[in-house]
Amino acid sequence: QVTLVESGGGLVQAGGSLRLSCAASGSISRITAMGWYRQAPGKQRELVAHITRAGRTNYAESVKGRFTISRDNAKNMAYLQMNSLKAEDTAVYYCAATDYIGDNYWGQGTQVTVSS
Repeated sequence: QVTLVESGGGLVQAGGSLRLSCAASGSISRITAMGWYRQAPGKQRELVAHITRAGRTNYAESVKGRFTISRDNAKNMAYLQMNSLKAEDTAVYYCAATDYIGDNYWGQGTQVTVSS
């Protein structure tokens, strides 16, 4: 079992920055990939960014060049640096992890609100 806890959300003005953190605990040796997803009101949850254990990344087109995902395997942490935030980035952001047998784990989510 893997437990994920997000932090760092909040209210920010358009053009500002936030850094989300995700702390992993439990059977962390099982984790291969980690990612950040978001869900805005009335919309489906969508992938924001993804990173493999080796550090390979991919991003949603809407955040490329503005968001950066990273992870610190020694500290069992993942991060999402969000710059040049827009009102449309407003959502609940979830940390996710996948283990080597394909099971997915989710954090409880952290609210990000961008005021225009």
